[in-house]
Amino acid sequence: MSKFDEIRPFYDHEVNEALRGIARDPMMTALMGFTFPDVDKQVWREQFKNIHSISDFQHQFIAHTIRQILAKSSEGLTTSGFEKLDPNTPYLFVSNHRDIVLDTSLLNLVLLEKGFIMTSSAIGDNLVQKTFLHVLAKLNRNFLVQRGLSIREQLKSSQTMSEYIEQLLHVEKRSVWIAQREGRTKDGNDATQQGVLKMLAMAAGDLSLTDYFKTLKIVPISISYEYDPTDSLKMPQLLARHRDEEYIKGKDEDFMTMLSGVLGQKKRIHIHAGTVLDAELDDIAHLENKNKQLQAIAQMIDDSILQNYKLWPTKFIAYDLLHDTDTYASEYTEQEKQLFVRRLEMRIDPSDAVSKEFFLAMYANPLINKMKYGQNPGSNVSQ
Repeated sequence: MSKFDEIRPFYDHEVNEALRGIARDPMMTALMGFTFPDVDKQVWREQFKNIHSISDFQHQFIAHTIRQILAKSSEGLTTSGFEKLDPNTPYLFVSNHRDIVLDTSLLNLVLLEKGFIMTSSAIGDNLVQKTFLHVLAKLNRNFLVQRGLSIREQLKSSQTMSEYIEQLLHVEKRSVWIAQREGRTKDGNDATQQGVLKMLAMAAGDLSLTDYFKTLKIVPISISYEYDPTDSLKMPQLLARHRDEEYIKGKDEDFMTMLSGVLGQKKRIHIHAGTVLDAELDDIAHLENKNKQLQAIAQMIDDSILQNYKLWPTKFIAYDLLHDTDTYASEYTEQEKQLFVRRLEMRIDPSDAVSKEFFLAMYANPLINKMKYGQNPGSNVSQ
């Protein structure tokens, strides 16, 4: 038994049996009905019998699912920065995290269509408690981040995950996607948690921290949705934090959030691939301890993600509404503003001043964060 068996996705020789095992699950019937609305279920069930690798499944089925999601719930996906990367090189994509399923699924669709190595992606095991979702995650080359462990178990789990990521990148030559933080950003403030970087560093062996991080070929990823389909679902947790209360998730809350993220309206989406962290790591090698180096690396990733984040009109509208100004009125139309205000009124109680402020800040914060770099945020709109 491999030490990675608890967290790894399926090996290709396991795919056919696993797929046939969930072929008649009502959730698979719904998923394939959405993907191929005009195809009888017996057709795709028959086709499943010829699927013998994760690559087969992703190319022949899941890629179509993601394209359907884009067609039905967005106004298109655009990209930038990928032309600076080598299609044959495995990268560690460290991404801001807004949507449970789509952040990594959309990146993989981009990589597939551009001829790049697709990723093995980290997903919290709390999100795949249902058997069907667990199997589907493993069929999509997801590996599990174990949650809810004791401190001692956490340390062991982090070591295993660090070694697994190292093996994926350097032995299997497979790109990896990981979020910059545990859990999705709820308030629009994207920030890299040092704990994620500490975990990655655990497999460094005899290499210095900066030399090891150079071998990972870290590419910061900025993903930006014009509308966040889960915006109102994030409010209870934000309000609980505001009131200094413990927030306890409902039984099927993660699953409902996944569905809302996939099916809810996103309008336009943009993914930017930053440049590989390399020479910048040499510049911090002199720092006296690892914590300072990790802090500096987290800042590098944040700088790339925030500066390259695509600012849609909704960000400018939210800023102006939040501050009762028309500073950025030239960045949106009156119709766009009215649509956003209508969305606000439909999704939260606008008479609740605190909820309204949190909702607007969720959209405005990427703009506010970008201002800190001294850029003219408006210049980014047509990136």
